[in-house]
Amino acid sequence: MGETVVGIGTRKGLWLARSQDRKSWQLEGPHFLMSEVLSLLFDTRSDPTRLLVGFRSSHWGPSLQHSDDLGATWVEHPDGSIRFPEDTDTALKATWQLVADPHDPSVVWAGTEPQGLWRSADRGETFELNRGLWEHPHRPQWGEGFGGGAIHTVLPSPVDANSMLVAMSTGGVYNTRDGGESWNPGNTGIHAYFQPHDEWPEFGQCVHKVVRDSGTPTRLYAQNHRGVYRSDDDGVTWTSIEAGLPTNFGMTALAHPSRGDTMWLVPIASDGERIPPAAELQVQRTDDAGATWRTQHEGLPSPSYTNVLRDAAGLDNHPDEPGLYLGTRNGEVYASLDGGDSFERIVQQLPDVLCVRAVTLP
Repeated sequence: MGETVVGIGTRKGLWLARSQDRKSWQLEGPHFLMSEVLSLLFDTRSDPTRLLVGFRSSHWGPSLQHSDDLGATWVEHPDGSIRFPEDTDTALKATWQLVADPHDPSVVWAGTEPQGLWRSADRGETFELNRGLWEHPHRPQWGEGFGGGAIHTVLPSPVDANSMLVAMSTGGVYNTRDGGESWNPGNTGIHAYFQPHDEWPEFGQCVHKVVRDSGTPTRLYAQNHRGVYRSDDDGVTWTSIEAGLPTNFGMTALAHPSRGDTMWLVPIASDGERIPPAAELQVQRTDDAGATWRTQHEGLPSPSYTNVLRDAAGLDNHPDEPGLYLGTRNGEVYASLDGGDSFERIVQQLPDVLCVRAVTLP
């Protein structure tokens, strides 16, 4: 395998950490200085690898650009890659998620603020709004989470091109089985303690992140606002798997890319105390789909009063053992090459880390 590149999106721009051995790293950047970099995608399905970046400038507004030479040059569509149709009377605020389609190498999906799902058929140069979800009758009742109202999770099924799950704060999980023509809420079993009238509603849950199991594609894991869940029916119903965790609150989740039943969480003490449990930055790993958990913290700082945001964690695709990367709110990035058993700091003194994505090139 070739070079590993870690994309680090921060509150003030994008940096790229590059390594031939995943031990010594060179840092490049910043790109898009003073812009919030909220979403990244390394698209390796075609040669050359394309890097797509969604960012937001306080002066110029949101933008989506791509590079086919890993940041040496950038291309922006002259009319903007994502533009809400005029009849929606809506403007794009930010692109929160960029995902490669597992079936069509030209298709890229995007989740945005406000809550929109978008499909690109030209590798991310232009996008079309999914009307089925945008015109859903629940949409006027979807609220905003602490960071805004956005689709932050987009999970196309790897086995069924017509099936997809999206998640949003605060609206919950929605599924399609007909290629996006219609959408149904999939929140049965997810507790919404903050709802004043019904704590088990059809929709309105504050889902923080959903990931898909690599061994069983219909198995999913969800980190919620107070709650950790597993679904074994492709996101229709959910069962709590929080027993054994130090806390049920957190923002991010990661599934092992090749080992089923294995995933990680990064716990946060509570919604009112957003620091690590007992001030010890850690990950929680399960190898049995949430039946049991173990703490991994070697090499992570303690005491620590930072945390890891929703998309500030990622995995590379190295064939020996995927690298696990965590970016913190105090501008540090930690890497583990042994599945989380030990970490080393590879970057420090960056702005608040918002998004981390990694790739090992062929």
